[in-house]
Amino acid sequence: MYLPDFLLPELRRHLQWFAEKERDGLIFVGEKGAPYRRSTFSRKWRKARTKVGMPDNFRFYDLRHTGNTLAADTGAKLKDLMVRAGQSSERAQLIYQHSTAKHQRKLARGIDAEVREQLGGTAAGLRRPRLA
Repeated sequence: MYLPDFLLPELRRHLQWFAEKERDGLIFVGEKGAPYRRSTFSRKWRKARTKVGMPDNFRFYDLRHTGNTLAADTGAKLKDLMVRAGQSSERAQLIYQHSTAKHQRKLARGIDAEVREQLGGTAAGLRRPRLA
């Protein structure tokens, strides 16, 4: 999988400081060198979330939704999103994809530009709609 460049320094630092060094070693290791237990991970996640000012209702799993939505907003195709999320069905993938106001505005600007181009590059006969 390919990762955005901004993540690479953080990932390298994590691998160097926290992960097991073996090729097949654990990436997230508990305090005693064993895999995280659910209870330990939940406690660590709450502590980290609080430290960076995230809302209490932001779950670790919500990161998956965020990543998929960001990827979709870049114009990723459905198959690209499925590969990134490890999904085997379109239905499963759609659970992790959300529409954002920012993307809806981008779509509206794109539609506007396309219609204006089809009309010869002018706004002839088009008025901007009044929004309530």
